[in-house]
Amino acid sequence: MGTRVTSVLSGLDETLPDLERLYVDLHRHPELSFRETRTAAELARRLRGAGFEVHAGIGGTGVLGVLRNGEGPTVLLRADIDALPVEERTGLDYASTVRAAGDDGTEVPVMHACGHDMHATWLSGAAALLAEGRADWSGTLLAVFQPGEESGGGARAMVEDGLFERAGTPDFVFGQHVTPGPAGWVLTRPGVLMAATDALRVTLHGRGGHGSRPETTVDPVVLASSVVQRLQTIVSRELAATESAVVTVGSLHAGTAHNIIPDDATLELNIRTFDTQVRARVLAAVARIVRGEAEAAGSPREPDLTELASFPVTANDDAATARLTAAFSEYFPDGRVWDAPLVTGSEDFGELGTGAGVPSVFWLVGGLDERMVLDALGAGRFETDVPSNHSSRFAPVLHPTLRTGVETLVVAALDRLASPPVA
Repeated sequence: MGTRVTSVLSGLDETLPDLERLYVDLHRHPELSFRETRTAAELARRLRGAGFEVHAGIGGTGVLGVLRNGEGPTVLLRADIDALPVEERTGLDYASTVRAAGDDGTEVPVMHACGHDMHATWLSGAAALLAEGRADWSGTLLAVFQPGEESGGGARAMVEDGLFERAGTPDFVFGQHVTPGPAGWVLTRPGVLMAATDALRVTLHGRGGHGSRPETTVDPVVLASSVVQRLQTIVSRELAATESAVVTVGSLHAGTAHNIIPDDATLELNIRTFDTQVRARVLAAVARIVRGEAEAAGSPREPDLTELASFPVTANDDAATARLTAAFSEYFPDGRVWDAPLVTGSEDFGELGTGAGVPSVFWLVGGLDERMVLDALGAGRFETDVPSNHSSRFAPVLHPTLRTGVETLVVAALDRLASPPVA
């Protein structure tokens, strides 16, 4: 494989300035989930220019590029493209100043705070190089630019909208994510890599009244406080020390004035788990506690529990991960391939492999200044000094991050695409 990789990547140095311009453009023009119209149009234009058959508007704003190049396996490479409602504070001269309507219609700042602009740039570059180097491989390449990852529904939306009917079912699905590790490092892990997420909205019903006469009310603020405290006992008292979960109440809203006891209180929960059975037990405990506390408070009716988002566990195929890790280690021989830790963040990437019923592998690529990260780790200050994904200060360094992410995608694709037939 080494000669083929070298041949396909021979044009990378020449194309890096164009990829840098693409990245800066995407970073300056972020778009929220399922509204990535400008982003999708630019990526589709580049795929067409590289010779791909392009299908746009899949699952809303998703883009699929298909490059059929003779007999052989079909490999799917995926990048997500949506941004977040975060106000950028990186200080970059190409920092986003975009504002857009959020989910509730209120204007919010928008930023690529999770690195999806880097993901899109990586895949655009890898797709172009693989198209230009098609004499070195045989098979079919699928380039998928996915919307709505941050909301948890983008991959499923593309599958349900006929992604595989348009392109055929892939034999392998690959994807990657920029992470706050040293730029140029590649991290892989067999089995479970990233947590499942369940986001819930809980509406607690009370009976409002005047703040001077609480005895005439059922106070949902007091009820909400009890619920918040009791939910913390799920991890500390209902899970074994060998099991893992995170239960966070990230939002609590109730009332409009200091002297009015409101009728309702609303909480929004975020739950992270790595195991299917643990996930089911935690969700059941949440429902039991919410309903039990409401009954104990004398609520006039049962609380409402609404699912806001759901991400599956990101679990890599063991054999495919071992093979890909070996391919990365062969290409990056200087100690840049490492074991990835378990990540409590979540991804909907797994929906693609599950939908196709084929092996999938997801890995991490470092994107921050190496010296800064290693110094922070050495001083025990990584959590405080190194901006993470979703931070208003998160911004990958352009080099060697751009190069590394293109290289990993090309290596992954060529490891599975067939060698061209001998003339």
